[in-house]
Amino acid sequence: MKKLLILAYLLCFAYYLCDAQTQAQSKDERLQSLKIAYITKELNLTAEEAKQFWPVYNKYIEELKKARHDHSNDEIAFEEEVVNIKKRYRPDFKTILKDDDRVNKTFTMEKSFRDFLRKELQQRQKKP
Repeated sequence: MKKLLILAYLLCFAYYLCDAQTQAQSKDERLQSLKIAYITKELNLTAEEAKQFWPVYNKYIEELKKARHDHSNDEIAFEEEVVNIKKRYRPDFKTILKDDDRVNKTFTMEKSFRDFLRKELQQRQKKP
């Protein structure tokens, strides 16, 4: 009887872990979809621009993440690396977006998206 009870607990625990992982992936996917929609709207991307923009933008974000990881203990080195990454990607974004204002907006989009999410979360928490 004890073995069955332990087995039942283990099965419930395994189900809980699997379910939690699925929910986390689902949240990540929803957040990514929301980010894509937000940036597409803010930059006013056409279908053709979006097709070219997203692969370049994703590589840009990956380089920023790598720089953050590589310089996690040195903020100044990280900021220098960010400036270098932005300089490298500026011509690519300029080719796609054709406008300096839209290119500059691309570089500030991560922060404005986080601000948007923060504001949205605060509004939802205020509602009863």
